[in-house]
Amino acid sequence: MAMATISTALRWSDISAAGSTELPTPADDNAADRPESTRPADTKSSGSTKAAKGGTTKAKEPATKTSAVDPRLGPGEIVMITPAPIAQASYYKVGDYVTFAWNYTSLVIEPAKIDVFVTCQANSASYAISNNASFEPTGSVVWDTKPEASGTAPLLTETYTLIIHDASKDVTSVPQAGRLRTYDQLRFGMYKPQPYKSLKGKLPLLPNR
Repeated sequence: MAMATISTALRWSDISAAGSTELPTPADDNAADRPESTRPADTKSSGSTKAAKGGTTKAKEPATKTSAVDPRLGPGEIVMITPAPIAQASYYKVGDYVTFAWNYTSLVIEPAKIDVFVTCQANSASYAISNNASFEPTGSVVWDTKPEASGTAPLLTETYTLIIHDASKDVTSVPQAGRLRTYDQLRFGMYKPQPYKSLKGKLPLLPNR
């Protein structure tokens, strides 16, 4: 008993001389005999719980889908409703309101805006009807042909051509698959009514028989 007391005193004296304030952890001689479920858990982080290198992980943005048009397809076309395609040649009086209406066929990519105007080859003039009009599945415009609304040049008694095209492209652009082709198939006549002239007193004299 005296020997145990001396041995304990020597251990405390050695700790004090080394200037350490930490107490030694007594060894657990029975640790090897414990079941694994009762052993202290390992506090080191495993590789699966470590943060990914390079900072936080960003969510992937969805890929942008683009409409692919089969190049074997033809361009979009316009089919007139008014005047009807099977109608005879149309003639309109200068000063009246003229209505044009149409549908689209084979159109895969719709134009955002549409331009509509008429041209006259006789005076090399063009007359705007609608500029940058929003696209509609069925298009229609009303043309005011009164002299003050007709454009820069007076309307003649002549033949005119209706032009409908994608406002973002030139009229002469090469048509592309699925996109609107410039329409220039409708030709119609405009005329100016002539003032009434009396023939009274101007009839030719018939010879007496």
